[in-house]
Amino acid sequence: MWPLVVRAQQPAVPVVGFLRNTLPDSRLVTAFRKGLSEIGYVEGQNIMVDYRWTGGEQVAATAAELIGRQVNVIATGGLVAAFAAKTATATIPIVFATGDDPVRVGLVNSLNRPGGNITGISFLLNATVAKRVELLRELVPAANVIGFLVDPSFPTAGLAISEAESAAVANRFQLLIVKASSKSEIEAAFSNLVQQRAGALAINANEFFTSQTEQLVALAARNGIPTSYQLREAVDAGGLMSYGASFADSYRQLGVYVGRILKGEKPADLPVVQSTKFELVINLQTAKALGLTVPQTLLVAADEVIE
Repeated sequence: MWPLVVRAQQPAVPVVGFLRNTLPDSRLVTAFRKGLSEIGYVEGQNIMVDYRWTGGEQVAATAAELIGRQVNVIATGGLVAAFAAKTATATIPIVFATGDDPVRVGLVNSLNRPGGNITGISFLLNATVAKRVELLRELVPAANVIGFLVDPSFPTAGLAISEAESAAVANRFQLLIVKASSKSEIEAAFSNLVQQRAGALAINANEFFTSQTEQLVALAARNGIPTSYQLREAVDAGGLMSYGASFADSYRQLGVYVGRILKGEKPADLPVVQSTKFELVINLQTAKALGLTVPQTLLVAADEVIE
């Protein structure tokens, strides 16, 4: 009887729901666990995590399942998952990681005082659109027409297009907007780029394009189009160049905030963290295959050069 009594007196291990509407990504899980460990939580020892990777149509139902399980905190990746969790509960703490401006899209009231049961990390996808296009133009100066691939179903697609258009005016090139929300539409978008003689392509980041990284990299290589991505994972997969906030650092921060809330802090009192770590990564092997010479200025500025 004694072991049973002792076990009954021990506090329950907290359970965190992890919700992201993409395919599973072990790198994000590793970064998330690193953040938890910084606050003293080790999965399998003093915390449990219920990982849910789902598509956009199932994300609302999956969020409801986590609420039904009465998890202690919900960690979300991406805008769609964040809104699904926010819609599902006004009491269980939510920590999001999103590339969008959380105030502009209505996730929180303000960055410093989020309010309610939600806070998180913003890695500023749209804020880096212009810079990515400028870097691409520097790498491919002969490109008079640069494509910009967006998912029109994504809530902030219009804002991303506006940022790209401003960069096109400032850098004096023609911007060709191509749109895709499915695998077949991505194929069609690349056909359009070839027909319109686009000299380069920048891909706007969202959950759908992230899940299709291999397809995007393969099509860019097959069609000989120098392409810039938001995430360095695309360059690891053979893409030419990426510029953006570190996904790994953002998900580490996600784990840190989850841990702080489990220790008693309230989401309303935790300011939204904005990414400060940005990475420029260039794949020299891909550049060579495309017949490009990377300017010395970019090589010096790059955080990592893959040879």
